[in-house]
Amino acid sequence: MEEETRLLLRQADRETRLLRKIAQALRRIDEGDYGYCEETGLPIGLERLLLRPTATLCLEAKERQELREHHFSKSRGDQ
Repeated sequence: MEEETRLLLRQADRETRLLRKIAQALRRIDEGDYGYCEETGLPIGLERLLLRPTATLCLEAKERQELREHHFSKSRGDQ
């Protein structure tokens, strides 16, 4: 029962975050900022937006972010 509740809470949290990202994407569409990288200002790219419509970073910026996160977690000893 505890495990089921934990999984339901995790799913609800994921859905809440997704709804927030969708609302932010809709706001960016209204403001004319949709499809542009928040970090570089360059177009994100149609293929990436088709795969992840809520994307806020171009592929290169996302890769840099993931490398920083990986480096940070390694330096903290998480891995």
